Amino acid sequence: MNDTEKHPGPGPDAERRDPTTHFGFRDVPVGEKKKLVDQVFSSVAGKYDLMNDLMSFGIHRVWKRYFVGTSGVRRGDRVLDLAGGTGDIAALMHERVGSDGEVVLGDINAGMLRVGRDRLTDRGRVAGLRYVQLNAEALPFPDASFDLVTIAFGLRNVTDKQAALGEMHRVLKVGGRALVLEFSEVKSDVLRPLYDFHSFSVLPRLGKLFANDAESYQYLAESIRKHPPQDELKAMMEAAGFARCSYRNLSAGICAIHSGYRI
Repeated sequence: MNDTEKHPGPGPDAERRDPTTHFGFRDVPVGEKKKLVDQVFSSVAGKYDLMNDLMSFGIHRVWKRYFVGTSGVRRGDRVLDLAGGTGDIAALMHERVGSDGEVVLGDINAGMLRVGRDRLTDRGRVAGLRYVQLNAEALPFPDASFDLVTIAFGLRNVTDKQAALGEMHRVLKVGGRALVLEFSEVKSDVLRPLYDFHSFSVLPRLGKLFANDAESYQYLAESIRKHPPQDELKAMMEAAGFARCSYRNLSAGICAIHSGYRI
C-alpha cells in the first residue's frame, strides 16, 4: 500500500490536482512533505535526545538496545541504518560488527546527520562508520550491498513508505534482513487513553518547554497515529518482496519491531 493518495474526479480539473499525502493530520501536496519534515527535524535536532528521554521516560533506550540485540548482526557485517539521526542505533551496531564490519548511518536531514556524526566522533567512533545524506525512497547504493538494513522511528516520516521498503529490499544481500522499529498501534484498552493524553496534551507542552517548539512535537504525535499499524505494515513489507515477515510488539504495542528477509 502506497502512503500517497490521489483524489481523482470527473472532468479536466481533476486531472490537474496534485496528489496529496499526510503531514500529521493535515493533507499536503506530495512534493511539500519532504520539505515540511525537514523543517521539523532541523528544528528539533539539537534537543532530539533530550526530548526522546522526556517523551518516553527513557524507555526508548531499552527498545533500541533490544532492537539491536535481537538483530542477529555479526562481526564483519555491513549495516545500513536509515533515518539514523543522532546515531543511537549506529553506535550499538558498531559495537557488534567490529573492526571488520561497517555501519553506514544515513539520514535525509543534514542537521540530524551532523549531530549523529559529531556525537560518534566525540566518542572515538571513527573506523568502520560512514555518514551519507540520502533519501530512503532512492538509496544511492548498488543492489545487494548490505547484510542488514534498519530504520528506527523514521519510516513514519517517509513520504512513500512502499518505495522505501522496496529500496531496503533491493540493497540487501540474499539472506539479508530488514528491521523496522516504529511506533505502532497500542493494544491495551487501559493504556490507550493514557497514551493519547500523553501524546496530544503532554508532548507538545514538553516540546514548548524544552525545545521551544510545540508544533514539531504535535506533528510527531500525529505522525504516529497516521503510521500503518502492525498487520498493515507487515503486508507492505511482503508487497515489497520480503519473506518470512513478522513483528513483535513492545510495551503493549506502543512500538513494534518488524522483520523481513530477502531470499
